[in-house]
Amino acid sequence: MFDEWKFLAGVGIFLFGMSLMEESIRLLAGRSLKSLIRRFTGTSPRALFTGALTTAILQSSSAVSLMVLAFVGAGLMTLGNAIAVIMGAMVGTTFTAWMVAFFGFSLKIDALAMPMIGIGGVGITVLGKMPRYLNLCKLLIAFGFLFLGLDYMKSSVEILAASIDIASIPDLGIWVYVVTGIVMTAVMQSSSAVIAVILTAIFAGIIGFGEGAAMVIGANVGTTVTILIGAAGGIPAKKQTALSSLMFNAGTALVALPAMPLMFGFIHLFLDPAENPVLAIAAFHTLFNVMGVILFFPAIPLITRTLENLFPKKRTSLGRFIPNTSPEVPEAALTALRNEIIHQLSISLDYIAAKYGLKGDGKEKKGTEKKGTDSAGKDKIIDKNIRYRDLEHLHAEIFSFYARIQGHEIEKTQALQLEPIIRSSRSIMNAARNFHEQLPEVEDMAGDENSFVAGASENFRERLKELWIMAERLRKSHDDNPKEKLDKLFHWVEARDKEFIESCSRAVSKGIIVEDEVTRLLMVNRFFTQSCRMVILSMEALADFSS
Repeated sequence: MFDEWKFLAGVGIFLFGMSLMEESIRLLAGRSLKSLIRRFTGTSPRALFTGALTTAILQSSSAVSLMVLAFVGAGLMTLGNAIAVIMGAMVGTTFTAWMVAFFGFSLKIDALAMPMIGIGGVGITVLGKMPRYLNLCKLLIAFGFLFLGLDYMKSSVEILAASIDIASIPDLGIWVYVVTGIVMTAVMQSSSAVIAVILTAIFAGIIGFGEGAAMVIGANVGTTVTILIGAAGGIPAKKQTALSSLMFNAGTALVALPAMPLMFGFIHLFLDPAENPVLAIAAFHTLFNVMGVILFFPAIPLITRTLENLFPKKRTSLGRFIPNTSPEVPEAALTALRNEIIHQLSISLDYIAAKYGLKGDGKEKKGTEKKGTDSAGKDKIIDKNIRYRDLEHLHAEIFSFYARIQGHEIEKTQALQLEPIIRSSRSIMNAARNFHEQLPEVEDMAGDENSFVAGASENFRERLKELWIMAERLRKSHDDNPKEKLDKLFHWVEARDKEFIESCSRAVSKGIIVEDEVTRLLMVNRFFTQSCRMVILSMEALADFSS
């Protein structure tokens, strides 16, 4: 008699094992895993390979797809490369089918599962205070649960198969199995788990190879539900990325369904589905996704243009002063330009503070947006959704306005005032870019096993927080002579730079860090110090303009 609770327990244990595996691998990889995706997606072929490799490691195409959504939303990845990563992720996720098909049905599962769970459980107790070994033990337990859940599913379905007359089952049509695969994946939120159920049913003889292949196609389409949910209500770039996933998977399914006889014939050249249907399904899963990549990868530029037309990005100006000011009136134009650069400084610091996870000095009430008054007397609301690309656009608008001012006749004294403040805008942009580009390094350091390196990451954040808070206080103070305070701030930056270099020197002499590590730390420190200097010098130039 079919034990439905045992089958459900098997599904639950398998899903828990997948979740634990994803978590432990992500923690073992540290923050460098996200850095890997961000850095190695510069071209579509590299993005395709990165998507496949990362998904094979994480065992979750959904996790990789959601990370891609985050990178696209942050402006760190282009839509075309995001589509390539998602295509690669669908190929990478087929690794699960091969692993389950080979190990789960070719070996005695409980002979693997029990030792893994036992050794991993003891390891967590004994090595619980050592993060890396703790996560290795969790990974071992995850594999054990994976195989144990598969064993529960297999044994419970085998009982059901023994009582079913396969010949008496009506031919429901291929589309029923496709829809079943879609629904199961949408509900379980894991195509890997659904593939495991399909392999179990095939192994037990409940469904045939053809029906299983149709369910695999449905499971691939169903996996897009997660990324569609993740993009709901998001910016146009996220919607474009999510829809590209649906287009790729649904388009591949529509091509594959009528081509199934040809695909079966190709698989038969290497495997006999009648003798080994489980491995044949794993092969079909890989062939199906590789075929999709071959068909749609060359069309990425066309898909990108189509999606950008469907969901056009709303280009809004961040400028608050120069859009409503004519460059033909030099006095007004110069004042508007200065106020706009002060605005640029403020939102640039807010953006960097948000990216680094910094919080203010605690003077504002929690849970409310900070409303203040800038030098022009207008309300300021901090926008938490500003992206790095927005800062670039604002800098371009400022420079364009500056160029239009120069196109008109201005007095010599006005021209002398103009140059320092436009240099301030460039310096603010350079500082923002440096902080933006150094974030992956700082995050990677935070997860380092070496406590000195991890402490350096916190040191950089503290210095940036202090600069942010002090800069905001100076900006809002309306001090007629802020030079003295800015000088103190500059000396503070120099002192912290010197302290850090000295601490690195001591750490090297004591063997706490090696030469490669100190080079990395000193380079990040150099960028941080230079960026802090640029911010302060920009504030001095803006202060000189008003005096």
